[in-house]
Amino acid sequence: MRSRKAAAGGRRAAASPSGDITVDSPGVERVRRSASRRRPSSASASFLHDGPPGLLGEDEGQDETRGIFDGGAAGPFSGNPRSFPYGVKLQCWDKAEKVKGRDPDRWRRDALGNIVFRKLVGCPGCLCHDYDHIVPYSKGGKSTLENCQVLQATVNRSKGNKMEVSKSELIQKSAYCRVSGRDMDLLELSAYGNVRRGPDSGGCNIQ
Repeated sequence: MRSRKAAAGGRRAAASPSGDITVDSPGVERVRRSASRRRPSSASASFLHDGPPGLLGEDEGQDETRGIFDGGAAGPFSGNPRSFPYGVKLQCWDKAEKVKGRDPDRWRRDALGNIVFRKLVGCPGCLCHDYDHIVPYSKGGKSTLENCQVLQATVNRSKGNKMEVSKSELIQKSAYCRVSGRDMDLLELSAYGNVRRGPDSGGCNIQ
């Protein structure tokens, strides 16, 4: 009869200098598992977020990240931070145009009239948005409410840090998709667990 120590030795796992793990087990071929394979996909965590209501990954993939590459990187103690402060983003969302019949805390129109969903930030979809510096940060633009606008993320990527871009040019860069009221309901159910109508909808709420 094998001793407990011998049996335990057959299942011993050892870490290699490269960070890989080797697992030995009686009758089972040695398996090398790369640590990178166990790393969770960033895409899987990019849709929903349990942080402040309605805001997810606010600084991920947005125009704020461009400062590193365009010479506009500001330190955390700078008088003009690279990213819009959280309070400014809340006010920036509130000043965007409302979508008739929908909850304004969840849906808005960007500066070009594109419908955007509050839970989708910094992604490439047609309902995703960024908090954009109207005057680019690298051109001296401030991270203030007056210089902030909600903008479809795809358009924001096309705009970059260019100053002289007409509204018609930006509209042509918009990612278009036809979204029905049912589609919007399903998105709300997925993100919030319920559906809320705007005060002007005259319809029923789905709880």
